[in-house]
Amino acid sequence: MFSVNTIKYRLKRREVGTQYRTIWQCIHIDLPLLLSILLLMGLGLFILYSASNRDMFVVEQQVMHIGLALLVMFFFAQIPPTTYQRWAPWIYLAGVSLLLAVLIMGHIGKGAQRWLNLGVIRLQPSEVMKLAIPMILAWHYHKIHLPLTAKSIILSAFIIFVPAILTAKQPDLGTAILLVVAGGTTVLLAGLSWWIISALAGMTALTAPLIWYVMHDYQRQRVLTFLNPERDPLGAGYHIIQSKIAIGSGGLFGKGWLNGTQSHLHFLPEHSTDFIFAACGEEFGFIGSLILIAVLMTVVIRGLYITINAQDTFSRLLAGSLTLTFFVSFFVNMGMVTGILPVVGIPLPLISYGGSSMVTLMASFGILMSIQTHRKLLTT
Repeated sequence: MFSVNTIKYRLKRREVGTQYRTIWQCIHIDLPLLLSILLLMGLGLFILYSASNRDMFVVEQQVMHIGLALLVMFFFAQIPPTTYQRWAPWIYLAGVSLLLAVLIMGHIGKGAQRWLNLGVIRLQPSEVMKLAIPMILAWHYHKIHLPLTAKSIILSAFIIFVPAILTAKQPDLGTAILLVVAGGTTVLLAGLSWWIISALAGMTALTAPLIWYVMHDYQRQRVLTFLNPERDPLGAGYHIIQSKIAIGSGGLFGKGWLNGTQSHLHFLPEHSTDFIFAACGEEFGFIGSLILIAVLMTVVIRGLYITINAQDTFSRLLAGSLTLTFFVSFFVNMGMVTGILPVVGIPLPLISYGGSSMVTLMASFGILMSIQTHRKLLTT
């Protein structure tokens, strides 16, 4: 039997919960995640202005990219997770079809065939697959129920590597790696056992000679440069050597905003895109780099919180995969800039200049917000 005071208390809690839903749930925006993203974008513009040598055109273009990306995030946040679950197979099939179309009639730019020219816009289908792969894997595991079986693991490998191989043939090794990461994290979160992980690592080591054989010449050069940048200091090793010089010259507190020399005097290549973290390290030093990493980790922590509180297998696996893919993106970028990983052409998320990768990333944040804000409020 409930007392009158208990009933009044629970009615009051329900009223408060309803009011909270009216404020935030109705627009499907997760405020902590949004504030972290906006802070990161603000820091990105601040760094980009200096890294681009005060080029206002670059900054204005980045602001336009941010505006479009925020609209995409808001749009994706309005779609319920159940709708993503229904669409997952069709989104994946459409993405693979577009990747095949790229190989046949794709637009060539900077020596790579990665885009489809649709007249109004140029579409990069490999970016779509960053969302499609974890989405269809989460749909598959939600449908068959866990734990994983050998059959489901083999099917998962096929789902992951078909688009990854098609992307690598463009060639776009950086995006292909992220596709494998996006799929691999989903499988890992689904409960992949450690002995299978060890077996896969062993198979990867055994097939390394075959992988080396099918790699493009420039990809082999990147691996050799990673192992010994000084073998060609004015050629293949130039990027990473100049990047290390920029980061090292920043010291503890950096040279100060707008006072970087490596980027402003054009010693540091790609200082507005892939190597923007080196420009940040030079101007803001170790402390500034730590602050940037802390803001990036704030986004990751919020994503993991959303993952833990997701209410079904599909939402939990999808949210976890999107969050970990974001983490791997900036980890790999910082690793290649500091010389602990090979250069693979992955931009620093929300900091590097660019539009297509930012739009895809913000779409993934929109999906995270959808998972968080479409949750059913449980009252007891």
